[in-house]
Amino acid sequence: MLQTLREKTSGWIATVLLAGLTVPFAFFGVDQYMTQHNDTFVARLQAPPTWWPSAPATWPVTMLWQTDTIETDEFRGALERARRLARQQQGDNFDSRAFESVENKRAILDKLIDQHVLQMTAARQGIAVSDAQVRSTIMGIPAFQGDNGQFDKDRYLQTLAAQGLTPAGFDKEVREGLASQLLPQQVAQSAFVTTSESQRVVRLLGEKRDVAFVTLPAPAPDTAPVGAQDIQRWYDTHPSDYRAPEMVTIEYVDIDGSALPAPAPADDATLRQRYEQEKARFVQPEQRLASHILIKVPEGASAAVQKAAEAKAQQIAAQARAPGADFAALARADSEDAGSKASGGDLGLVTKGQMVKPFEDALFAMKPGEISAPVKSQFGWHVIQLREIKAGAQTPFEQVRDQLAKEQADADREHAFNDLVGKLVDQVYKNPTSLAPAARTANLPVQKLGPFARGQGTGIAANAALQRAAFSESAIQDGTVSDPIELGPNHSVLIRVVAHSDARQRPLAEVAPQVIAAVRGDRARRAAEASAEQMVVALRQGKSLAELATARNLPAPSQLPSLPRNVPLPDPKANEAIFSVQAPAAGQVAPGKAVLADGRIVVFAVNKVTPGTAADAPPEQLQSLKQQVAQMAGEADAEALVNALRKHMQVTVAEDRL
Repeated sequence: MLQTLREKTSGWIATVLLAGLTVPFAFFGVDQYMTQHNDTFVARLQAPPTWWPSAPATWPVTMLWQTDTIETDEFRGALERARRLARQQQGDNFDSRAFESVENKRAILDKLIDQHVLQMTAARQGIAVSDAQVRSTIMGIPAFQGDNGQFDKDRYLQTLAAQGLTPAGFDKEVREGLASQLLPQQVAQSAFVTTSESQRVVRLLGEKRDVAFVTLPAPAPDTAPVGAQDIQRWYDTHPSDYRAPEMVTIEYVDIDGSALPAPAPADDATLRQRYEQEKARFVQPEQRLASHILIKVPEGASAAVQKAAEAKAQQIAAQARAPGADFAALARADSEDAGSKASGGDLGLVTKGQMVKPFEDALFAMKPGEISAPVKSQFGWHVIQLREIKAGAQTPFEQVRDQLAKEQADADREHAFNDLVGKLVDQVYKNPTSLAPAARTANLPVQKLGPFARGQGTGIAANAALQRAAFSESAIQDGTVSDPIELGPNHSVLIRVVAHSDARQRPLAEVAPQVIAAVRGDRARRAAEASAEQMVVALRQGKSLAELATARNLPAPSQLPSLPRNVPLPDPKANEAIFSVQAPAAGQVAPGKAVLADGRIVVFAVNKVTPGTAADAPPEQLQSLKQQVAQMAGEADAEALVNALRKHMQVTVAEDRL
């Protein structure tokens, strides 16, 4: 038997079979056949080798392509960061279901893909970032800077640790980020606007048009019969108009602190104890009656100018200290503080925290009647006179008793409210799917509300936080009582979803009256637009707008000479339409129409176009405009670069892992 097997495996057929098996083993290895491999990427990017840019995307050539992947963990991290940012920006309006939509996830993934495209391109092009650049970038991040605005190493390490990052890992992220952004930044910065381009923008933005217009009334109601085919056709082509939204019905317990019994008034002993504990609040601070003379030093002044201002302040200080000197007269003569000059430099009574620190430090170190040496602040040099000190004093209990009583009552009311909410929450933990036990504990009714749709509730159901809770998956699927939802100060509510219906397409029989009304409204609009279009055609054929208005019993056309762009006359949409038509030829008009939001239609005729000129805007505005246009062009160029680079790569997205 063994001899037979040897003979069968030593022929030319066996040799060919063995050679055929050798090829896959050489490329993939025996382990690929012996072990199972599970992909975990959300997106995979493949680029041809730099030495063969036109390499075909066919096996086995694809083994030479460079590959990068976006793993599930990286995508989930980016998704969570985007979620935190959206929640921070939108607050109570944040919609978790909308955020979790496939479209939103794909948009976040696309941004990640663009980042990886740039990273791969930077590596393939040999773009490197120096250690000095990485260090400078990290030291410039505000989150790592101390109170003095300088890089704080301890804060840097603490911030990284709080985010689960290491210095080496963060350095790598910064380095890759700088390398990937270098190319698009350079492309964006290379954009420029020529003089002719900027002049064209000025001509367009500053353009004015002479226009006459008439407003056609809203279309008359259509009362003609609507056929069954028309009804069906409209229903089939507008399905989203006849969908019943997702709805919930809730039961709730309303905990309103203002409806709770008023707490018993606090006695004097309690109020005196509170007074003693918070005595520092009722101290009138020390006040100092001061005057000053200011010698201003302009921002960015040269050393010579600063020295001259200091010398002048020293001279004034010496004059003010001279026997019989009149400080107020010196201030009226020499002070450069417009606010106090006329009153002899009088600043009134000053307490700590009112003045800039150098001024305050000097003032509160002086004795009554003393004249300070010149004091430097960001405003210049001050010569200060302290005229009087009013010592701080403790406000007696009797003067603040009413205030303390109100504060104590508010605190007692809040304490009682929090205690009640805590008792209700304890009952909810014991009975998570029922509100009745919690309601009995507080002697409050279980009320019912709904059904209502997302964003359409009234009363407490209009509260965004309540809506988020009511439409959350846990509330709908589990039927559990929510955590307390704050509606306002000392006002919360506990809710439970008792009924839920998904969004659904309403049958035609149910919405037939609305469909008929929509068809009639559409016919009326079409008839009105057709009538307006006839007027536009007549204007093109040479008839005047006044003649057409008279023929249709419309008011005489309104005239808007030199109408600027983006001015909402006669209406924002009409203004946009007026500036969208081409300039009229000599002796002719450029007609057009615009449908307003209320159904009326504006028919207009542009008689004259006056381009804007550079004289219409100051030079600094023109320069700013030029920079804005260049910036927009640079951003568009950078985006086009990323799109072009992406087209040269193969991107595979695992939709099922989003």
